[in-house]
Amino acid sequence: MTGPELGFYALCCDLSDGLRPMTLPQLRQLRLRVQQVGPGWDPDRELTPQDIRGLGYDREGAERICALLSRRVQVEEYLALAEERGIRGLTIRSAGYPRQLAQRLGTNAPPVLFYKGDLSVLQAPTVALVGSRNLSEEGRRFSRLVGDLAAAEGRTLVSGNARGADQTAQRAALLGGGSVASVLADAMDGHELRGRKLLYLSEGAWHLPFSTQRALGRNRLIHALGDLTLVADAELAQGGTWRGTEENLRRGYSPVYVRRGDTPGLAGLARLGATEVDSAELFSLSALRPAQMSFWNQSPSNSSEP
Repeated sequence: MTGPELGFYALCCDLSDGLRPMTLPQLRQLRLRVQQVGPGWDPDRELTPQDIRGLGYDREGAERICALLSRRVQVEEYLALAEERGIRGLTIRSAGYPRQLAQRLGTNAPPVLFYKGDLSVLQAPTVALVGSRNLSEEGRRFSRLVGDLAAAEGRTLVSGNARGADQTAQRAALLGGGSVASVLADAMDGHELRGRKLLYLSEGAWHLPFSTQRALGRNRLIHALGDLTLVADAELAQGGTWRGTEENLRRGYSPVYVRRGDTPGLAGLARLGATEVDSAELFSLSALRPAQMSFWNQSPSNSSEP
């Protein structure tokens, strides 16, 4: 492991040790300040509070950053404990880091990921499926159809393992012999691998229990990992499916397709620019063409927003 990789783990892992890891905006600010200093910095040298103060931080901010960086022994123990459970870590500097996240999220990509399973499933074409936990029967059929088509077309299905749309599509894809990448919002060691075609991913930590914040945060990863994203159901202007899809439509992580239906949520997403898809006419994911071509004129990597 290189010094910069270990530094990313130390700064951004939530070890449940009472220290708050850096948020994405805070990490962006630190990286920008270090870049402005120039090539005189040795990335493998242990930084001192004086070094950090030289970047323009006050005493409290400098001490917090140094306290995080001093956790390197704890990080190594945390990574070793993960490996005992078949879990491995990646930083944005690691060779195996998912290219989709780096390219599509830019500075909003997670600096640290944990995974369980075979990362190579992300090298195949992908499709993301999102939707409500309280799924309508039409939404359930749509989710199952997307999972079936993903398996038949050799696409890895990306979803969030939540009750409802996620699990329905994932189950269909696996039963059809396809691959699934599931972005978790709970503890990774509570999930068993069922075959070589299932991959679990988690941002920032592998041991944390479910939280609403983690569930909302992982939505951008699901949308960015999909070469296209389909929405089975959504509540109007509320809930994780709406918020994640609205962010995708605004930032252009991937083309968005919503099931054509009479619900306010689906109609609302269509008004925001998503392309409607009729379940009865969905025979091929590869044949879908986005209506919102303005997506490709947006560059999330140039955004400074979290």
